[in-house]
Amino acid sequence: MSKITDFETVVADIPSGATLAIVGVIGWIVPEKLLRTLGQRYLDTGAPGDLTLYVPCFGGDNGAIKGIDNLMHDGMTKRLITGSFINPPDPETGERPRSMGQVQTDKIEAYTFHIGVMMHWLREIARRSPGYLTEVGIGTFVDPDLDGGKVTPCTTENIVEKIDFRGKPHLFFPSQHLDYGIIRATSADKHGNLCFEDDPLVSSNLAIALAVKACGGKVIAQVKRTYEPGERHAHMVKVPGVLVDHVVVDPNQQLVTGIQNDARFLGQTRMDPRELQPLGPGAPTVIARRSASLINENELTIYGFGASSSIPTIFATEGRFDGDGIYDYPSTTEHGSYGGIVTSGWQFSANYNPDALLDGVTQFDAIHAGLCKTCALAFAQFDAEGNINVSKFGSANPGSGGFIDIAHNATNLILNGTFTTGGLKVDAKGGKLTILREGKVSKFVSDVEQVTYPLLTGVRERGQTAHIVTERAVFAVKQEGIELLEVAPGIDPKTQVLDLMGFAPVRVADQIPLMDPKLFT
Repeated sequence: MSKITDFETVVADIPSGATLAIVGVIGWIVPEKLLRTLGQRYLDTGAPGDLTLYVPCFGGDNGAIKGIDNLMHDGMTKRLITGSFINPPDPETGERPRSMGQVQTDKIEAYTFHIGVMMHWLREIARRSPGYLTEVGIGTFVDPDLDGGKVTPCTTENIVEKIDFRGKPHLFFPSQHLDYGIIRATSADKHGNLCFEDDPLVSSNLAIALAVKACGGKVIAQVKRTYEPGERHAHMVKVPGVLVDHVVVDPNQQLVTGIQNDARFLGQTRMDPRELQPLGPGAPTVIARRSASLINENELTIYGFGASSSIPTIFATEGRFDGDGIYDYPSTTEHGSYGGIVTSGWQFSANYNPDALLDGVTQFDAIHAGLCKTCALAFAQFDAEGNINVSKFGSANPGSGGFIDIAHNATNLILNGTFTTGGLKVDAKGGKLTILREGKVSKFVSDVEQVTYPLLTGVRERGQTAHIVTERAVFAVKQEGIELLEVAPGIDPKTQVLDLMGFAPVRVADQIPLMDPKLFT
């Protein structure tokens, strides 16, 4: 019997109170039409309501792909457990995602944990184990001694425990029950065998299918096209049909917002690195150039979302990737794309010219194994105790994504970001930096709003090395605290650096070395 059905029929069976595990990575690999149809059913009938959503990485970019926002009507979702949130304005209306509104108005229970937990937790559910045990996340907002991952005031239940295991503190995440898996692929045969020939990410598709079936639940897959049984090499099938109950077909399924298909994300069509648009003069270029000097050749570097993802653009547009140079700087992201050129902005996650693509669970195995020796990550706040915050600041609550997993397990950390935010405007030309308008908010504070990662703990207990690179100053993080290493030509160290910090560095040289003037051209 064929498993292919229509959208309205398949969502009609999902009851109120169900727990849904849903795939997606920003705008990538999102089963958009399936989620939209389910959301429309709720608007038409009032059901299903009181859903619990298990979302390893938030799907939706608030552009053409709304993702999880399709299920964020008042009363439809009761609880959201996710590895990240998104908060970009809609490019047409300027409105922020509905999900963020539900969080900020305390309308849903919400938890956010690091994506590595969300991925590995699925594996433990699939194994029918009691839960997931890890040291990664101790001392962060995920730790029950701090926030326990709880995001909203109405969120009161603790779903992570802190326990002692063999003399060390660990976090324990008891296994959850999953009723439905909503996943996505490129194509399927009538038996539900799923292939990903157009998609550069596999993410949590297989992990969700395995976990849901272990719970006795049902798996629904959205695809772009169908193929005949036996038409594809068995190695192309990433999710076997025995794990899939229903298949729905959307021939208009987008790769990501604004892109129907692009083989450059699969490595089949190679992109000339020089084709990338240069960053242009300004703070992002200065930060990326200085950070690039800290990247070691022939050592795997993992790049995070935000400012750090501009470093490969500098490599590409300034010649380091010419010829076979791209292989001298191997790269990856938390989403499993290896090699090539990391993309930036809301298309972050997939690489141009990748050499290999791993699924989400396997990628976090590699991250937790410490295989990504160097990491380049953006930061929002850094405080006197050596804590980093990227997960909650002001009205924004993006969560940590893969930050905690990456930062905990890397050896060499490079943190990137402007010194201040909120209106900062600079001129970076002629070998010097001029502040035309200072940002309203300093990122160097006495106390972070939320502890995403306790960096000094990593430096002191695990021998990590760390640098903080901004447009006007470079710092090293030592066991005793933060040290000012360099300032930009044209910058007054006292009035434009030290006086704007919420704490004093432990060491400042009498004659502070200048950043290379070539950075400011």
